[in-house]
Amino acid sequence: MMKFLMMMVFLIPLCFLKNMFWLVQMMLFILMFLFMNLNININNYSNLSYMFGCDMISFGLILLSIWICILMVMASENLYKVDFYVVFFLFNIMILLIFLYMTFSIMNLFLFYLFFEGSLIPTLMLIIGWGYQPERIQAGMYLLFYTLFASLPLLLGIFYVFNEMGCIMIYFLKFFNFNFYLLYFSMIMAFLVKMPMYFVHLWLPKAHVEAPVSGSMILAGIMLKLGGYGLLRILVFLQSVNFKLGFIWVVISLIGGFYISLKCFCQIDMKSLIAYSSVAHMSLVIGGIMTMNYWGYVGSYLLMIGHGLCSSGMFCLASINYERLHSRSLYINKGMMNFMPSMSLWWFLLSSSNMAAPPSLNLMGEISLINSLMSWSYFSMIMLVLISFFSAGYSLYLYSYSQHGKFYFGMYSFYMGVSREYLMLLLHWLPLNIMIMKVDYSMIWF
Repeated sequence: MMKFLMMMVFLIPLCFLKNMFWLVQMMLFILMFLFMNLNININNYSNLSYMFGCDMISFGLILLSIWICILMVMASENLYKVDFYVVFFLFNIMILLIFLYMTFSIMNLFLFYLFFEGSLIPTLMLIIGWGYQPERIQAGMYLLFYTLFASLPLLLGIFYVFNEMGCIMIYFLKFFNFNFYLLYFSMIMAFLVKMPMYFVHLWLPKAHVEAPVSGSMILAGIMLKLGGYGLLRILVFLQSVNFKLGFIWVVISLIGGFYISLKCFCQIDMKSLIAYSSVAHMSLVIGGIMTMNYWGYVGSYLLMIGHGLCSSGMFCLASINYERLHSRSLYINKGMMNFMPSMSLWWFLLSSSNMAAPPSLNLMGEISLINSLMSWSYFSMIMLVLISFFSAGYSLYLYSYSQHGKFYFGMYSFYMGVSREYLMLLLHWLPLNIMIMKVDYSMIWF
């Protein structure tokens, strides 16, 4: 695992050279394929080196991180064209990637916390440095204080565990079982805010709306997954408390997911709609993890990977429209099928994946999660039906509203999609819909 870290570290000087924008991206592609061909032991940690290790959960999420970072570079060609602090932008992405890689692969719980929080800083830089509106400072503050406020108890919880056990290696903690309510709440809240759970989700739509396309991609693609990853790791030694209190989070998530789905129909900002749909998807993931059964764990993992690709692709589409029309309002982004018929196909493909239509990974994840929540309680069926129905509803609403109807007459002429954009969308959509063929790998990692 150290060799990949070293490769990323030595990519940093490349960012400072002239005209190396696309070379950095190519090097990341090479890193991606090297990492993809790693031999992973499905049942246990493998590739151990120093403090790093990799099991199935880490492997998928690191792969997703590298992939999204490659696509972030590809989506931000505009910065390269106008030369808007492009060196610092690349440097920022590389630092972010290193932090994410460390978060997902490190075995030490304290260092996990350190990088978990550290990845916030480059994201904040992206939002404040390259965001569009003046409100981006406020959005950055929301992001920072929501996540930091909930994360301090986590740090104290980790110190407590170390004090009690003399060990905070993630792997060894599975042999312990703590039965303390306070420890449970303090360790779990940081991840629920990061997910974000309903009630503490307010920072997410705000951050998305103000962020540049690359910021939105990394927020939707990876940042929300940090919370899910943390829960999967932490609940291993908090099982006995979670059996008593898990129902709280499941109930909040299911009712919140339904309410957020309704809220999606009220949005007029495209980015805002996609951001709220992320909250709805993540509420299912929280529900699945908190039921603490096999289907829930596997389904939440699959939905996290699927949602990372799908949501990131949707933000790319919104950004492509924004670059043409300089507005994200659904009232202005109408009738786009008249102007960009080929892009309309991509809108359809990614919207359909967003509502978990086959053959996307989201479908497999949602089937597992519905299985999990139904086996937990039959009453959850009511909310699951509503969430599934309305998620199809707002995806279709976004698609039909932006593609059909009379176009806005105040529009200037603009060019159609360029090959870079189509390639970028293909690279989001292809893994999302091809990986379902080998879904058995993701389903048998226990």
